Amino acid sequence: MSMKRFGIAIAIIAIVGLLFAAWMVLIPGPTAFASGSSVALADYTGPNPAGVPKELASADPIARGEYLAHAADCVACHTAQGGQPYAGGFAFNLPVIGTMYSTNITPDKETGIGNYTDQQFLDALHKGIRNDGQNLYPGMSYASYTYMTDADALAIKAYLFTLPAVHAPARENRLAWPFNNRSLMAFWNAFYNADQRFRPNPTQSADWNRGAYLAEAMGHCGECHTPRNLAFALNNQRKFAGALTAGWRAYNVSSDAKAGLGAWSDNDLATYLSTGHADGHGGAAGPMGEASDNSLTFLTAGDIHALVVYLRSVPAQDTDLPRTVNVPAPASHREGVTADLDPRGEKIFAGACASCHDWTGISPLSKYATLTGVRAVNDPSATNVAQTVINGVDRKTAQGRIFMPAFGDAYSNDEIAAVSNYVTARFGAQGARMTEKNIASLRKQVAQQ
Repeated sequence: MSMKRFGIAIAIIAIVGLLFAAWMVLIPGPTAFASGSSVALADYTGPNPAGVPKELASADPIARGEYLAHAADCVACHTAQGGQPYAGGFAFNLPVIGTMYSTNITPDKETGIGNYTDQQFLDALHKGIRNDGQNLYPGMSYASYTYMTDADALAIKAYLFTLPAVHAPARENRLAWPFNNRSLMAFWNAFYNADQRFRPNPTQSADWNRGAYLAEAMGHCGECHTPRNLAFALNNQRKFAGALTAGWRAYNVSSDAKAGLGAWSDNDLATYLSTGHADGHGGAAGPMGEASDNSLTFLTAGDIHALVVYLRSVPAQDTDLPRTVNVPAPASHREGVTADLDPRGEKIFAGACASCHDWTGISPLSKYATLTGVRAVNDPSATNVAQTVINGVDRKTAQGRIFMPAFGDAYSNDEIAAVSNYVTARFGAQGARMTEKNIASLRKQVAQQ
């Protein structure tokens, strides 16, 4: 190869490398997809999109802080399974990276946030910096909370300081090298933490701006529903396209008609957000069930409407999910599946599942147990079907308790794979091909040790 050709090849490689680096680093902000430009909140002349809804405008500061703490879903990540609320210890099991644990945010002065000043609390939420100056890991959603106003953040702090102080020392993270080096987070923050407050868009409606604030600054929906890049930052070029989070599939919630929410009615979407269930679409489980019961169910009807308006505006992101099957399966167990499935799947379904879910998939006991139309059942990966079998469902909602027992200890990985494959083949658009290894991997991702 001549020196000229060699130089051209090196230049091409360098350009490709720079383009890849730019693609990795220059990620658009969470609302950059919307037409029009944003302005500082102080320059916005419309209704303030931050704070509490009008129903709570005259409430005392603690009540406002409680509402905002629910909107931000603080308790879900800061409560270990079976542990005290807000006392930390929840495990985030991340492939390759390792396991990190949430910390105690009760007002305990020794192990919680009882000694945090207002500025230190703001630094934690906006910059990802603890009161000792150490960097937090982005398992804490500060790259989303950075858009929260100071007033709302401090209202949450005021509410947290009214909670019982729980002595609960932080559990030591178990992270692989180099992720166990907190100082590296300074570089991550320089690229991926905007450290700026929410900027409303005057060309959008008041409901849109309120929904954007609730979804991005408070509810941090993208932390689960937006794929991440190689640096573990949210890739807003694929905003709300869905991702695997904590071993569960957080589904596409863009406006795509096939894979997202485009085919849902406004009423169905509002009902799902406010109750965690919508007829014909199924119910929330796993992390989404927690978000529903700990956060979304506390929002006012007006705030739920604002979220619907905002979600409708997110550009469609196509994914490979097939169209959802909404018709019942045959009433006879001898019909409805391909012959090449492991017969153990049918036997397990007959013994453990059919009495509640029925062979048709339309439950005779509860609409919450109906499988027809459920997105998880129509997902050929069967990720959430398998996790539901392993972990069960135990939600305490405003409509009552929703319960399905966990079968993770009753069946082997092979058996759980078999019944997951059977359920998706019988009631969904396409049968899964789960294996023992798939189930073992899913178990590890949600382990709470």
